[in-house]
Amino acid sequence: WDPKNLTILANVAKAYEAKYPGAKMTEAMVTQYTQVEMMYNQHLGNDVAVGKNAPEIALPRPNGTTLKLSSLRGSYVLIDFWASWCGPCRRENPNVIRLYNQYKDKGFTVYSVSLDENKDAWLGAIAADGLVWPNHVSDLIRWNSPVVQAYKIEGIPHTVLVDPKGKIIDIGLRGAELEQKLKDIFSK
Repeated sequence: WDPKNLTILANVAKAYEAKYPGAKMTEAMVTQYTQVEMMYNQHLGNDVAVGKNAPEIALPRPNGTTLKLSSLRGSYVLIDFWASWCGPCRRENPNVIRLYNQYKDKGFTVYSVSLDENKDAWLGAIAADGLVWPNHVSDLIRWNSPVVQAYKIEGIPHTVLVDPKGKIIDIGLRGAELEQKLKDIFSK
């Protein structure tokens, strides 16, 4: 799809969502629209920076349905870019799990974006590490995923913390920094 036809693609995707909700073709159209929109926004020079809106992500869950980042509005969301083959990512997972469990009832969730290419390895890591939140997505194309360019990811683990309105609060938080930021947010 050519980005200059983005409006047409958006209309087609919306029509499919209205007429055929939950259908595989609908999910494919919505995913295609979101990917083209991400590439278009990247070419416009939209920054991924604190205070800016987080670019939309719409990728398949393990069951094949598409999960949009925007569907989590109303919560603080840690977008966690990781992969099963990434040692530092896997070592950070216990910290993210602990913080998720501590703040999930206060309006915090995690949106895990895997840069895996092997579905079994991805799902195996989710199970082995006990990643209990429901928001796991991957297009299984590693560094070729449009989210890599949209979020200007140069290495993983990489995190982006988003407020309930979809604005970026902070980037690159891990370990004690992430814990302190969440403590500051939820102690108000």
